[in-house]
Amino acid sequence: MNILFLNNHLNVGGITSYLLSLSRGLKERGHKVYIASSPGDCLTRFTEQGIVYVPIPIRTKSELNVLKMGMSLFRLIRAVKEKGIDVVHSNTRVTQVLGTWLSRCTGKPHITTWHGFFKNRLSRKVFPCKAMATIAISESVRDHLINDFGYDQAGLRLVYNGIDTEKLKLQDFKSRKDVKREFGLKDGPVVGIVARLSEVKGQAYLIRAMKLALNKVPDAQLFIVGEGRTEKGLKRLVREQGMSDSVVFLAKSQNIPQVLYVMDVFVMPSLNEGLGLGLMEAMAWAKPVIGSRVGGILNLVSHGQNGLLVNPADVPGLCSAIVELINDPVKASSLGNNARIFVNQRFSMEKMVVETERIYQECVDKKD
Repeated sequence: MNILFLNNHLNVGGITSYLLSLSRGLKERGHKVYIASSPGDCLTRFTEQGIVYVPIPIRTKSELNVLKMGMSLFRLIRAVKEKGIDVVHSNTRVTQVLGTWLSRCTGKPHITTWHGFFKNRLSRKVFPCKAMATIAISESVRDHLINDFGYDQAGLRLVYNGIDTEKLKLQDFKSRKDVKREFGLKDGPVVGIVARLSEVKGQAYLIRAMKLALNKVPDAQLFIVGEGRTEKGLKRLVREQGMSDSVVFLAKSQNIPQVLYVMDVFVMPSLNEGLGLGLMEAMAWAKPVIGSRVGGILNLVSHGQNGLLVNPADVPGLCSAIVELINDPVKASSLGNNARIFVNQRFSMEKMVVETERIYQECVDKKD
């Protein structure tokens, strides 16, 4: 099959990681893969794997941006015809609308993946975009589509994100001490998070929890990896809390294995979460993890078995969990090992690719 992915951009993030893994797996299974998007920091990672890039001006958060949507649709109609595309697969709200129009104009089946939770705004009713097949990345996202958007359960497919464990293997890393220094970290234990800087990801609660934790573990430090609209506010909060010497921000990193390598505890204090790719990668790395009792995190973390769970926005509870794992390395190691086994067994990249490929084939057969 000739498969066309649609995405807003190719910067570092959960959807980009999903598309990289899925593209690689589909290509290895003999498919021709194209990706249409605005450019981004990860573009070369796609092209180096032989994924064909189709540039479109779709760097927008609004499906009401008629100019960008219209220009992108025009280019995509031509690309579908020239490249013999069989399946169109969208991954964001904007590209869901674009994919729906593209399918109507070309007759090609449109599949979409919902990666998280969205508000049922008026624009979603004006521009309905239920594809031929809709993939939910977790049970909580599937329930969200049924309860909040009225999707028919029979038409939804649950396909968990898969982790490419090969890319998580160490590759001639320096000592942890040297790598920590390269990131600007000191010798003490590192509590980290890799996520978009956004209110929903809960970094502000993690900062406040670390302020309390420093009273019990003075040499601990917080490593916040990611970029987003709350960056200035989070840095201001760190200064207000008098924590500038204990918190390191890293805007972005394409070397996630190296970032995880220096972390002693990984925390995902989200207020809501579709599944949590960063959390999954940390678990695959055998890192002891702490997550909020929300959304897809509950599909990943079993409290006391492969990680710890706290209530969302519970600063004292988050502090207690952090201190517990830092002060009990035996328990931390046990939870981390269990996390690695769990992720490797249930969330393999091969399973994600095969299940997604099956959905594509079913949709192509229906069209024929």
